[in-house]
Amino acid sequence: MKRTKLLFFFCCIISVAQAQETFPVNGIHDYRQGYVAFTHATIIKDSKTTLKDATLIIKEGKIIAVGNNLAVPKDAASIDCKGKYIYPSFIDLISDYGITTATQPAQRRGYTVQPVSDTKGAYGWNQAIRPETDAYKVYAVNNEKAKDMRSIGFGVVLSHLQDGIARGTGTLVTLSDEKENFNMLKEKAAAFYSFSKGSSTQDYPTSLMGAVALLRQTYLDAAWYKNLKPEDREKSTSEGTNLSLQAWNDNQSLPQIFDAGEKWNVLRAAKIAGEFGVQYIIKGGGNEYQRMAEMKATKANFILPLNFPKAIDVEDPNATSLVALGVMKHWEMAPLEPGMFDKAGLNFTLTASGTAPGEFLDNLRKAIDNGLSESKALDALTKTPATLIGAYDKIGSIEAGKLADFIITTGPVFDEKTVFLQNWILGKKFIITDKGWNDYRGNYKLTIKQNNNNRQYDVAVEGRPDKLSATIKPAGDTTKTDIKLSIINNSVNLRWSAKADSSKNNFLAGIINNNAWNGSGYDAYGNTVAWNMVASSPYIEKPDTAKPKKKKDLIDTSVLYPFVGYGFTTMPKQEDVLIKNATVWTNEADGILQNTDVLIKGGKIAAVGKNLSAAGAKQIDATGMYLSPGIIDEHSHIAATGGINECSQSVTAEVRVGDVIDPEDIQIYRQLSDGVTSSHILHGSCNTIGGQTQLIKLRWGKDAEEMKFENWDGFIKFALGENVKRSYSPTNSRFPNTRMGVEQVLTDAFIRAEDYEKQGAGKRKDLELDALVEILNAKRFITCHSYVQSEINMLMHVADSFHFKVNTFTHILEGYKVADKLKAHGAYASTFSDWWAYKAEVQDAIPYNAALMTDVGLTVAINSDDAEMARHLNQEAAKTIKYGGITPEQAFKMCTLNPAIMLHVADRVGSIKVGKDADLVLWNDNPLSVYATAQKTFVDGIEYYDRQRDSTMRIYIANERNRLIQKMLTAKKEGAKTQPATRTFDQINECEEDRVGAMVGGF
Repeated sequence: MKRTKLLFFFCCIISVAQAQETFPVNGIHDYRQGYVAFTHATIIKDSKTTLKDATLIIKEGKIIAVGNNLAVPKDAASIDCKGKYIYPSFIDLISDYGITTATQPAQRRGYTVQPVSDTKGAYGWNQAIRPETDAYKVYAVNNEKAKDMRSIGFGVVLSHLQDGIARGTGTLVTLSDEKENFNMLKEKAAAFYSFSKGSSTQDYPTSLMGAVALLRQTYLDAAWYKNLKPEDREKSTSEGTNLSLQAWNDNQSLPQIFDAGEKWNVLRAAKIAGEFGVQYIIKGGGNEYQRMAEMKATKANFILPLNFPKAIDVEDPNATSLVALGVMKHWEMAPLEPGMFDKAGLNFTLTASGTAPGEFLDNLRKAIDNGLSESKALDALTKTPATLIGAYDKIGSIEAGKLADFIITTGPVFDEKTVFLQNWILGKKFIITDKGWNDYRGNYKLTIKQNNNNRQYDVAVEGRPDKLSATIKPAGDTTKTDIKLSIINNSVNLRWSAKADSSKNNFLAGIINNNAWNGSGYDAYGNTVAWNMVASSPYIEKPDTAKPKKKKDLIDTSVLYPFVGYGFTTMPKQEDVLIKNATVWTNEADGILQNTDVLIKGGKIAAVGKNLSAAGAKQIDATGMYLSPGIIDEHSHIAATGGINECSQSVTAEVRVGDVIDPEDIQIYRQLSDGVTSSHILHGSCNTIGGQTQLIKLRWGKDAEEMKFENWDGFIKFALGENVKRSYSPTNSRFPNTRMGVEQVLTDAFIRAEDYEKQGAGKRKDLELDALVEILNAKRFITCHSYVQSEINMLMHVADSFHFKVNTFTHILEGYKVADKLKAHGAYASTFSDWWAYKAEVQDAIPYNAALMTDVGLTVAINSDDAEMARHLNQEAAKTIKYGGITPEQAFKMCTLNPAIMLHVADRVGSIKVGKDADLVLWNDNPLSVYATAQKTFVDGIEYYDRQRDSTMRIYIANERNRLIQKMLTAKKEGAKTQPATRTFDQINECEEDRVGAMVGGF
């Protein structure tokens, strides 16, 4: 019955062969159909099904049968695969195979502006959004690259143009050398995205937060465009035809793949996906293991690269001292990532992207050695990518009806000694190596005949099937001589030197037939001989005694949170704490309290008083110490990545600093060490209306979302003066160029916002105008970079005209000139202590500014605008005592309670009061003293900084660096490839620009 069904199936397949082709043939038609049976193989159909001594039958590029005890059709060629393994070919979802990569544009000189795309056609306004790009239209077979990919087991790749934020569609193709028509499995197989603008020559976006905003706005624009009626598109004020938005909408039905490239961008992408109801398949960057809980929470499917970093060449101690500990630890721990994803139950594929062909299999085996199961590894290269791309009906396993894509190996595919022999794609054989198909290893009896004189030898053939070695010795002798052995197909050559004279060689040539070796040749004296060689005993694998057995690489699997030297291996927990006998600076009506206790419970201040007790609470003896509220920096640029300025346009209210928080910035820890507990992270000052700001708590070790101050009123950054009109650039072509122009930008922006609000429901949602409408409705508040009195007055006039209030003027170094007007307007003032003369508009700055504004009745803060100065804000505030004669308590409020008031969080932080958050600092001296150092810093009652722990961590860092240095030295000695010791930089953001500063010492 089974044979009858199989015969019927074959007949059906044969009938398909009658189909006609459209391409003409220049020559004689070849009617052969690639009808092949592979017999006696170990066939791994998928990770769960292995067939021993099985048969695989293919025809016309497809699998028509697989199983045990199958009859070989009489018209099929038969290949004996005894001792061979057959696996489904691998699939890679991230590739640029066959696609010409876009070149990066040359940097434009000066500040010449290109606000909109110069792409010809009815496309969208931004060149970085190119969903209309279809890889299948530009795909071309690349035999050289295909050969490299085939050699490591790949048969199918998903290729796309790796350029832009919205990259268009990728095409699913095989790695055959056939014409493109036959290789293409799916023209449009997936849509691709990233945060990189790529080769776009436009200004916008210049920052990561701009890229996020552009992506978010495009989702909104596409949804609006989709709902537009045809007649609406024809109106003069409507969008018209937008092929980019149309393509974007068309692409949403495809699998969505986001090339994030590193762990924090993974979370940014996942957040966008959640916001717009899409599910990305996310390509990581290899460091996602550092945040496994967050990765699991995304519920995303992942594409993991195996481009593990090379060992650092640490032989130069000076260069090595500039490499951060986190960089060293990543080298050691990166191979753990696939195994950690496996154990966490996350669904993922593997990609060769970023690895050289010679590295991929080595790194894959390294991942298996470090926890990745072989079954999961096989799934990640076959079934999982095929399933994610909706092609499992064609590829991803060895089953009847699927494409004949498979590899033939000498053993288990992930075994280090296994040789990849052939890669069949669409039923066509591609030879990876000719050597190793037959395993000739074993012990033989060699007979050399000359004039009826037979000489007997023992020959041992060893090594690997694809790299044989051999020795010979006369029968009964123990002296071995090496043989140079060469086998090509079934032709064989053997050559060895006579022991007495190395210039005299024995040379034998012949053929191998059914494991019998026969031929003719010459002996060492040039005499003609005949010879034959037959097997005497099988090959037995011997341990390699030439070099000691390699020890398993012992990896320290402890992850640091964050992944830098001063990170926690275990995050500190919230606990009840009783601080005893401190001098408490309350910032409340109680003033400064001597010998006072403070109880922390549930992250809040539970009690303030003398002789407090609390069962089970951790007690800290603070005798002789000072306890204060945590310092709050009203104007900071730390803990943000990808650029703090979106300088491309005069108004960028749509961008959000909250999208680019970097919780691993070492400045967070450094500022905790000097008592800072909250920082207001501002957009820079290069445009009139900058981005939305983000208030954070310095919760060292938490992720970006957990850093954010909860239930906080939104703020936005404005700027006036030289930075906005770009006085330092004579070639600036971005409006405005004058202070008058700045006023017009503001006026125009709020007129547009008013008109936008009047449109009501159904309008195109505009993130820029939404933020401005929030200002008009007192739901978002302004902090404005400002210097000179004329512009301060101008902005207050604009605000009055549109019936909103400027919340805070920051810097405001001429605030003393208009303090009365500021008070009447209801604004706050956040200033520097004594900065002066660093540019023209600062010439009238005086160190009495803060005190004079305080005397008028303004709420005044001292801010940093500088990563290092933030560590001394208590001392900066103390300067106002010298220059203005204000009280110590007034001075200290300028870096604690007053900024809390400005930021609308004074009900929670800024003073020591029952019910407020336990954001506290324990000092060894008066907090306004230059001798004061923070001993402990609490945020939400959690001890994120402890000076004693810091000392211990410095020892740990030194020891850990030394351990890793020794490990890298050993790796280099054992032949590992290395990379130069490259200085680790920490990005330091400044108000006017982004700069990168070198951080030395392995933080």
